[in-house]
Amino acid sequence: MAVARRSGQGSKQERVPPHPDIRTISLQQVLEALADPVRRRIVRELHAAHQDLTCGAIDLPVSKSTATHHFHVLREAGLIRQYYVGTSRMNALRSDEFDEAFPGLLSTLMAQRDQE
Repeated sequence: MAVARRSGQGSKQERVPPHPDIRTISLQQVLEALADPVRRRIVRELHAAHQDLTCGAIDLPVSKSTATHHFHVLREAGLIRQYYVGTSRMNALRSDEFDEAFPGLLSTLMAQRDQE
């Protein structure tokens, strides 16, 4: 008797959250996402690292659930791409795609210092 394979064992593709097409993102959405200092900090850290980082690798002054919300807002604004490596959610800055859609905006933002 053959044993049926359990469903719910999700493929690797299912573990990648949905990402918007950068061409559908409005400047308003980007600016609203970057209006928050915690989200600007995340983008700055990813930019400075020059590599993909786990959510936990970025020291944030908020709870884990609030940090998750901030990462979600950045993903929906087209600024970051998230994917899993094992159980770790990785974050990548979508620099090339973003610069194509909004030339010079990201480099200008990275050159600015927050007045917190």
